[in-house]
Amino acid sequence: MYSQFANRSNTIITVDACVAQHQGDRKEQQDRVALLPHPKGGGVALAVVADGMGGHTGGALAAQQVLHTATTNLGWFSAREESSRELLESSLSEAHVLIKGSRYINEKDPHSTAVLLLLQPGKVSWAHCGDSRMYRFRGERLLFRTTDHSYVEELVAKGRISPEQARIHPFHNVLVSTLGSKQPPQIDYGETDDLQGGDAFVLCSDGLWGYFSEGELGAAVAAHSARQVTDLLINEARTRACGNGDNVSLVVIKLLTPPPKAKSQKPRIAGFSRAASPA
Repeated sequence: MYSQFANRSNTIITVDACVAQHQGDRKEQQDRVALLPHPKGGGVALAVVADGMGGHTGGALAAQQVLHTATTNLGWFSAREESSRELLESSLSEAHVLIKGSRYINEKDPHSTAVLLLLQPGKVSWAHCGDSRMYRFRGERLLFRTTDHSYVEELVAKGRISPEQARIHPFHNVLVSTLGSKQPPQIDYGETDDLQGGDAFVLCSDGLWGYFSEGELGAAVAAHSARQVTDLLINEARTRACGNGDNVSLVVIKLLTPPPKAKSQKPRIAGFSRAASPA
């Protein structure tokens, strides 16, 4: 996907974006991922990554509900009448209510994590619940990433463990907030209009980010096109999973100026070690 807009300095920015996923070594694909252009155009698009949980078919139903709700709300969205925050937070809140109610119909216990990103001319907004992540890079440098709603992230925030220890902590998969849980979901929101060529946004499920350091992700995204880097990251995650990989889903959105030129050389990810890290 390619499109263009002017940033706040009136520089023309080209958007290079790609969506990808892999079932991993699971019996079912319970993630849902999409990059949805607004039906009326205008340079507005919504990226969605939802990681479903809840046993056979339950997780897939929950993630699909997130995608369906976000798609419906995007169709009604007008930047003149509704804020980005209203669209993103209401999409997650409404999906939570519908997922929670579906357990009485389907006799399952569905849950989902999710991260949404709304791209508008000159502005990017995001919201998330759970441990589906959004990374923001400028070149190779990490500017921001969402904070997981998880037990180990709370330990990191309190200074009881380091980020490196969190990746291998025995309870690293324990979440404190999800869509569909008994408690109201914790939803974090952010936005920026400080956009320039070389910026990139990566949305992904834990089946991807669990295998890479922030430095590795930044280097890979900066060096390759959106299409190339999605293929490279999925293939490397599959290698590092050693036959025990989770569902993998990601959206890569790169902001470029001047417009991108085709690369003829075979892409490589410099600096990747072959050591596996647990998801």
